[in-house]
Amino acid sequence: MKKRCVKCGKVKPLSDFYTMAGMRDGHRNDCKSCNLAAKAARYRANPEPAKERARQWARENPDRVKAQRARVRESGRRAEQNRRSHLKRKYGISLAEYDRLLDRQDGRCGICGRPPRDDISLHVDHDHGSGEIRGLLCFRCNNALGDFGDDPQLLDRAVAYLAGHRENLAEVERMTALARARAQLLVVPNGADAAPTLF
Repeated sequence: MKKRCVKCGKVKPLSDFYTMAGMRDGHRNDCKSCNLAAKAARYRANPEPAKERARQWARENPDRVKAQRARVRESGRRAEQNRRSHLKRKYGISLAEYDRLLDRQDGRCGICGRPPRDDISLHVDHDHGSGEIRGLLCFRCNNALGDFGDDPQLLDRAVAYLAGHRENLAEVERMTALARARAQLLVVPNGADAAPTLF
């Protein structure tokens, strides 16, 4: 048996409609998809009533809440659930999409090439303006980009600074070696009349 949804107008099987007592066919007039979309819109517009209902239920059913938390802890799913939720909420990607990014980078940081530590995964690097995901970075590289404000010109200046410092360091080392060589020429063995021993 089929039924037409009053919201989307599509004809769907009865299994696509929630049951409801008092209806002629025993099912709601809006399909599950439209019903869920309407609930989500109501929640986005005013989430507080739904949150309060959840809090009230938790206050009235503490044993069930405790049992559910224990089941989740025992199953070891909490960390994975949190990770999935974080990726979806913050970056809009699934765990499978994260894994595809990781495979594309051979399981390593997109900048330094280090593999992730055992206790922490690679961070999702994204453009803070557009939200576009650029890749996966280790903690240090991700923080470095953040500290530079994702500013390519500032990063170029940092590279130039480091390169210039290396050139200066090489020059200082060259001058030090030259000074040592000249000083060695001034050293005269003890007892000689020409000059005192410098070293």
